[in-house]
Amino acid sequence: MTAFNPALPDVVQFFKVLADETRLKVMRLLARSDLRVGEIVGQLNMPQNAVSYHLKQLRSLGLLRDQRSNSDGRDVYYSVDLDRLQALYLAAGAALHPGISTTLSEEPAVSGIDRPLRVLFLCTHNSARSQLAEGITRHLGGTYVEVWSAGSAPAQVHPLTLELLAELGIDTSRHVAKSLEQFRGQLFDYVITVCDRARDSCPTFPDDPAQIHWSIPDPTAIEDEQERRAAFLKVRRELSTRIRYLLSLPHPVSGQRFPIRSVVDSSTGQL
Repeated sequence: MTAFNPALPDVVQFFKVLADETRLKVMRLLARSDLRVGEIVGQLNMPQNAVSYHLKQLRSLGLLRDQRSNSDGRDVYYSVDLDRLQALYLAAGAALHPGISTTLSEEPAVSGIDRPLRVLFLCTHNSARSQLAEGITRHLGGTYVEVWSAGSAPAQVHPLTLELLAELGIDTSRHVAKSLEQFRGQLFDYVITVCDRARDSCPTFPDDPAQIHWSIPDPTAIEDEQERRAAFLKVRRELSTRIRYLLSLPHPVSGQRFPIRSVVDSSTGQL
C-alpha cells in the first residue's frame, strides 16, 4: 500500500473540491467503476465541457487517474486513486479531531457469514490480469469469498502471473485459463472486467449482478523483459489496492463486513 501524508493545504483543498455536489457525484460514479467521459456525461446529464471542468478539479488534487483504452485508443477511462482518497479523507477527519481518523481506520469484526461473496473476474485471455485478481482476492478474502476468473478467448496463464502470485505466498496450483462460457448462467455478486475489450463484450448474468470495470493495461503486451516485469508488478499493486477496497464494502446481499488479510511480497517484505 502506498503511504500518503497529506499536508494541511491539501486537506483544505480536499474540503473545497468535494464541497461541490457534482464532483461528489463524479466521485461516487468512479468509485464504483472506471468510466469514459461520455458515460459520465450520460449518467450526470450534463454538457461535456462542464464534466471536463469537474474532472480537471478532481485530477488537480490527485484524486483521479486516466488510462487510455486498450480497446479503442480514442477513449480514456477515468478511475479513483483510492489510496489518495483514503489518505485525504482520514487527514481531513484528523484535522477536525485527532481521534476521528483512528476510528475510521478500524477493521470490521464479523461473527459469522450467511454465504461467501461470489466474484468473477473477466478479461480476454485469462492469462495475467484476471488471474492475478483471482489469486489476490482469494488470498485477501479467505473463506469469506468464492472467486473465479475467465476469458473470452482463454490462452495459457503467463509465467510471470504465477511467479508474482507465488511471491505473495499464494498457491498457484488451481490457476488455469478458463472460458467465460463455463460460467454463463451462474450467480455472482460482482462481475468485474479488467480488460477494456472484455468489457465491450461482457455477457449478462442471472439476477443482474453489479458489473464493474477496471481499466488496467495488459502487461503481457510489453516486449522488453525488464519493462514487462515492472508492468506486471504495477498491475499486481493496482489490483491489490482495488480488491482490498472492494472487500471492505458490505456484502451486497447480507450487508455483512468481513476482515481482510494483508498481502505482502515474501521476497521483499512489501507489495
